[in-house]
Parts: sequence; C-alpha cells; structure tokens
Amino acid sequence: MLHATEVLGAETYDSNGNFVGRVRELFIEPAEQPNRVARVLLGRGKYRPLVARYDQVNFVAPGTIKLNVDERVLLPYEPNEAWLAVRKDLLDQQIIDTNGRKVVRVNDIDLAEEKVNGTMEMRVTHVDVGLPGAVRRLLEGLVSPGVIRHIQRNLPTKTIKWEFVNLIEPDPMRRVKLRMTSKKLEKLHPADLADIMEELSPAEREAIISSVDEETAAEALAELDARLQTQLVEKMDPEKAADIIEEMPPDAAADLLADLAPETSQEVLAEMPRAEAQEVRELLRFEENTAGGLMNTEFVFVGEEASVAEVVEWMRSLELDPEHTDTVFLIDKQAAFSGVVSVGRLVLASSAQKMNELKSELTLSVKPGAEDMEVLELFDKYNLRSLAVVDEQRRPIGAITVDDVVSRLRQA
Repeated sequence: MLHATEVLGAETYDSNGNFVGRVRELFIEPAEQPNRVARVLLGRGKYRPLVARYDQVNFVAPGTIKLNVDERVLLPYEPNEAWLAVRKDLLDQQIIDTNGRKVVRVNDIDLAEEKVNGTMEMRVTHVDVGLPGAVRRLLEGLVSPGVIRHIQRNLPTKTIKWEFVNLIEPDPMRRVKLRMTSKKLEKLHPADLADIMEELSPAEREAIISSVDEETAAEALAELDARLQTQLVEKMDPEKAADIIEEMPPDAAADLLADLAPETSQEVLAEMPRAEAQEVRELLRFEENTAGGLMNTEFVFVGEEASVAEVVEWMRSLELDPEHTDTVFLIDKQAAFSGVVSVGRLVLASSAQKMNELKSELTLSVKPGAEDMEVLELFDKYNLRSLAVVDEQRRPIGAITVDDVVSRLRQA
C-alpha cells in the first residue's frame, strides 16, 4: 500500500537508470478508468515538465519511481481538463462521502500497486480523511517516508472507499462540476442530499443541482432551507428552474416561488407548462400562514358511491406517489366533501364494497383561509394524517398532509 504523499515528490529514473525528474502531480482519467493513475507529471526544474503514462511505469516505492522506457520517449506535458489531478483536485478538498452521507476533507489518497502486463499500475483504493493522512501531509518533504510511517503506524485510521466518493472541484472558468458519477447522489435520500448541500459553497450546491436528474433536484430542493432554495433558483436559467420546479408538489413549488423576487417568479412560471403553472398560481393566491398556503392540490378524490374495484383501477391509472398517498377523499352527488377512506382500509376491503361503507367516522375539513395554528391543533388533537380543504360549497380543493404540518412546525 502506497500513499499519494509518498509518491508526490518521488525521484523518477528511466530504463537506463538516468534521473528524469521529480513527481509533481498524479492524474486520473475518470472517463477511461475511474481509479487508475493514468499519468505521472515529472518536474525538471527550468525545463519543460514531461508526462509518463501508466504503461511506462515499471516500479513504484515510497520516494522512487522507475520507468520501463528511455527519457526521450516521454512527451512534454500538455494540460488536459479531462484529467483529475490528485494534488490540485483532491488533497485538502471537500468531497462527498456518498456512503456516509456527509462532506469530508481529504488528507491523503491510498494507492494499491497492481502488476499488469509487465507494468506497475497505481490504483486509488481509499480516501484518507483521518489523522494518519493529516500527519503525512504535515511531515511531507520534511522527513523520509519510512520515518513518517513509523510515527503514524499506531494512529487510528479513517478512510473512505474510492467507490463511495463524489468529488466536487472548480475548473479554470471558476465553475464547479462533479468529476465522479452523479448516479450515487441520485440514490441518496433527498433529505440526506439536502444536508450535504447545506455544508457546501453556493457554487458547489449549483454543481450538484445541475448534475442530478430533475426529479432528484426537485426533491432535494424541497428539503433545503428556504433561503438556500431562493439562492439556487435565482441563479438558474428560468427554463432550467422551471423544469425542476415542475417536478415538485404544487404546494412546495408555490412556497418556493413566493419567496423569489416577483420578476424571477414570473419568468419561471412563464417557462412551466400551462396546467402546472396555473395550479401553482392558484396556490400563490393564499397567504403562507393559512390552510390554503399549506395545502397540496394533488390529492385523490372519488365519488362515495364508487366501488373499491373501480377506485383501485382508477388509482392505478394515475401517476401517484405511493409514499404520499395514504388517504382517499370522498365527494357526494353534489361534489361536496363527504368523508375520507384510508388506503389501508381500501386494500383490506372486498372489491364490491362501496366507498361510503369504508369512510372514517371522523369527517373534518377547513376553509382555505383558516389560520395555520387551527390546522396544527386539529392534526394534534385527532392524530390526523391528512385534512381536506374545502371551498364555500364544501367542494374539496386541496389536502393538507402530516408532512406539510411537520415542515411548518420546523419553520416556526
């Protein structure tokens, strides 16, 4: 096992034993092989630096590299943005530990030596975020690698497998981009991804939002602090912002747009599909601290005379989020709200039963102008999971769910 700090600065010799230069940088080509050191940059004082490919390395040890080619075969260094630089882009940088769901700082990189077709390849295995790596960085160039290993051998190790790392690094244009696959980020729970984003700089947060798919971006954005939400959206192109906000529940989208500058909000709404934009505009009419400001317009309502089989078949045809669909709202022949049926009771009922036979004895609703404290008291008193919001004719126009209530309590 080698460490990047033991290879950086190493003396390098060609196949004839001639000194070529010292290692100034190690490069990885993520697109070709995500964990292989593909290039070694060799500094030569006032002369132009050279680059050795991975298949030109014959031997590697702390402080020493031997090549299998003559120095004259090596090519002059030409910058390449596709290369990931270990010293510049990794050491001391913040990275995302996708397995531990947190942001950490890199102290060193662990390298494994692998003999392949007569050459010695260096493979990145772990990122060192613990005390041993910090000690190696502190003593790098001051004492020999052997002495450093002796000093830090009893220190507790703390490493992350390279496969669990997502790296964020700035490019020369001062933009920020993810250099590893974003698929790992998309697998994180939105709340975990939001926690990670809150630890990063504004530019790094923008990089994450732009690298993941729109659904993941919308879910993570909905979990962020309102101040960070507006910062992110106001820096986006309106079309990009609209694509993401379109994936959010209407109530969350309305809350976000209400916090934006009016001109920004209108630009985003103009880029959204007409139906979704109209839905959000309707919600924007209500004050934030009212039932109308809390409600979501995406809810399931059916006629109370419908059979269980008819309702189940109809629900299957809808694009519902099963994790947020636990209640079916009922309406009578005049389209007025008449009760609720939990999805649990729906599943256990016979297919021929009518919905009004399954409805809860408790039939509660509020008007859109009801204050949020009244809503919170109802949820607390009756242990509700959802609550209908009705208009003057008692027609259901939205639903408030327990997660909406929890979000409001967190903001209080």
